Amino acid sequence: MDLQLTGRRAVVTGGSRGIGFEVGRALAAEGASVALVARSARHVEEQAALLHKETGAKVIAVAADTGDDASVAEMARTVRERLGDVDILVNNAATTNPGAFPDDALEAEINVKVRGYLRCVRAFALGMTERGWGRIINVSGLAARQSGSVTGSVRNAAVVAMTKNLADELGPQGVNVVSVQPGATRTRTWLDNLQTQATAIGSSRAELEERVAATVSIGRIVEPHEVAAVVAFLASPLSVAINGDTVITSGGAKGPIYY
Repeated sequence: MDLQLTGRRAVVTGGSRGIGFEVGRALAAEGASVALVARSARHVEEQAALLHKETGAKVIAVAADTGDDASVAEMARTVRERLGDVDILVNNAATTNPGAFPDDALEAEINVKVRGYLRCVRAFALGMTERGWGRIINVSGLAARQSGSVTGSVRNAAVVAMTKNLADELGPQGVNVVSVQPGATRTRTWLDNLQTQATAIGSSRAELEERVAATVSIGRIVEPHEVAAVVAFLASPLSVAINGDTVITSGGAKGPIYY
């Protein structure tokens, strides 16, 4: 299927690893020019060079902290200067949730994952509406639907609420806004956190992964590139029928029925 992304220009925050990196790879493979954004300049430059070599697409690296107003403004300026007007924004930058945050981390987490997403939307949405087309994908998480971490649940639910408000506002101007909720995903960070948990309880990582996989209806943990494939579709013109809603990329959580 041709996703009609050739010539589109995309920004992916949190783009140097995990789901963000795989999203950048998927978009570049479909012919989009991509700006990978992350805090570590050296690492994101290495990853951008890797994707350019692999796909032949124009892939640039921009170091920025989405938790800071001035940093986001400078990032947007750099992207426009080097890539041109942005058609697609994938908000993914966040501190990885290891399963529980202390409650006093709430303000810092919201600043990055909620206000940070909104900073990036404000930086690029006006250009999208002026041109009459755009896609904004906000990566949330299943903690929005589950208890266990006050900070994890609040920040992810807030992303969903923000997404719906933006979709209603921007949809009539040609810009679709959706949220994506990955569940457990086999990123390097997730596997490292799983190892830490396994060691703490005297188990092996493989045994603990089997327990988590038993709660997933496809019988295994979703891979980062599988989440990225869904995001790439949502970033395409073919996704116009989806706006303001949440797409769950967990492989299917057993038990609960959502409607």
